[in-house]
Amino acid sequence: MAFKGWIKKYEHQYHEVPVSDELNAPEDVTENVTAASSLGDAEHVHADAAVDAETHDDEGEAAGVSSRGRVVSRMISYIANESLIGKSLKTGELRKKMSEPEWNVPEPFNMTSFDMGNFTMKMLSSKENPDLEHVVLQLHGGGYMGAIRNAYYVFAGLYNEISHGMNVCCPDYRVAPENPYPAALEDAYATYKWLTTSGCYKPENVILAGDSAGGGLCMALTMYLRDHGEPLPGGIIAMSPWTDLTASGESYETNFDKDPLYGGSRESLIYINSYPGDHDKKDPYISPAFGSFEGFPPMLIQVGSNEMLLSDSETVAAKAREAGVKLRFTVYEGMFHVFQMAYTAIPESKRAWMEAGRFFDVIYHGQEPSEA
Repeated sequence: MAFKGWIKKYEHQYHEVPVSDELNAPEDVTENVTAASSLGDAEHVHADAAVDAETHDDEGEAAGVSSRGRVVSRMISYIANESLIGKSLKTGELRKKMSEPEWNVPEPFNMTSFDMGNFTMKMLSSKENPDLEHVVLQLHGGGYMGAIRNAYYVFAGLYNEISHGMNVCCPDYRVAPENPYPAALEDAYATYKWLTTSGCYKPENVILAGDSAGGGLCMALTMYLRDHGEPLPGGIIAMSPWTDLTASGESYETNFDKDPLYGGSRESLIYINSYPGDHDKKDPYISPAFGSFEGFPPMLIQVGSNEMLLSDSETVAAKAREAGVKLRFTVYEGMFHVFQMAYTAIPESKRAWMEAGRFFDVIYHGQEPSEA
């Protein structure tokens, strides 16, 4: 898959990454991450960056990480741990105070806004050859404390591209502390119901996609739908999902000093979060890791090996395996929380997006797409 040129203008934040020709090498997006022709039962893949000839382990970094991935990880660590904005980044305060101009919609797309009463949402669609039968419901990250931001509309464009033209719905769901649980779940449910009624999409033609808190919210929404006897979506894509708000997994300790974004501090939104309110953090609708995955649709879960939230994905994958869910679970070595935010600027993120594209092809086309 060759990504279209529009994405390049959103990768300027990685201009300090050394320039090389590694992104142009065909092996940088195919080796060790090729999906099976059908989703296996809890297939677990470790993705190393085979493109990079540097395989040494500097300063505790995983061998096999690309040079670009290594530099971006160090940049994130510096910003989160040594810069003046580091603390506000970890706590989510920076995200809440962030002000952005209206997103400039790239030429290949149209975007329509909708007022849902308690929240607003936008629908991104292709100008050429749109897929009008399928839709992606994207639930953004931000620790349940940050509103949607422009980076997620870039995500929407990538989802549109890798899905061969599916519309992408992006609700700006209510967040804490002003709107604690169950506000986010209510808004996600309202969006899903709108898509499957007013939007005229069949439930099985809806793919839920989310990162971090949004990934956990995708799973919580699916549990809610199942528990209330409603039709389930066709699949779930979860990037670095936050599924355990009790922070009880092993990786919260083993990766405490490795995680470049949230590591080294107990004062981050991982530990201090107002979303649960007075509710039990182990409620599966808040922390899906404590729930059942019986009857779930196929899932793709991607996570970085250096994340404190690694255990969140591992726990869900194990439970999904036991429940017989069709699952693709990939651990990207040396990667940080939501490394897919690098779009196609680093090999690991580019691979992750291409893996997500194969997920769409497996779900809706039953075969591997061309690697051209």
